[in-house]
Amino acid sequence: MGKYPVTQAQYQAVIGGNPSHFKGEKRPVEQVSWDDAVEFCQKISQKTGRTYRLPSEAEWEYACRAGTTTPFYFGETITTELAKGEFREETTPVGSFPANAFGLYDMHGNVWEWCQDSWHNNYNDAPRDGSAWIDNNNDNQMLRGGSWYYVPGNCRSAFRFYGTRAYRNDYVGFRVVVVVA
Repeated sequence: MGKYPVTQAQYQAVIGGNPSHFKGEKRPVEQVSWDDAVEFCQKISQKTGRTYRLPSEAEWEYACRAGTTTPFYFGETITTELAKGEFREETTPVGSFPANAFGLYDMHGNVWEWCQDSWHNNYNDAPRDGSAWIDNNNDNQMLRGGSWYYVPGNCRSAFRFYGTRAYRNDYVGFRVVVVVA
């Protein structure tokens, strides 16, 4: 799984454009739809010869928690020390805050991250092997991680949200997983 959400510089290098509202090469790309994120994965796979995809919801939560059982990988709540006590009203450069035990950054906040899965209201009948739960008749796709725009409770490891495949906003981005054979 990517150490950071995909940055604007990475997106620009692969897609050839940058849709982001909050500009900065080291900031996460935002204003990307689920379809845009899937296209990025397809294009970077073609360019590198390795297979990239969005994480499944189960993979995303496992990676976010990094072996913890608390609401956030660093404990029970977001403290002012961790968030530097201010509402910035925009994204921050990736890696601005401490990584989790797996070395992953920005799992809580910065941008909502698209997952492969379709939205489901609950986990009834969900795959038990960590694979994505895809319903081709459902236009709503899974988002995880919260963002700079939302309250801390919506940034918890277990919090789930969704948007249509075409949804774009300045608080929505993604990270990728490389598939190893």
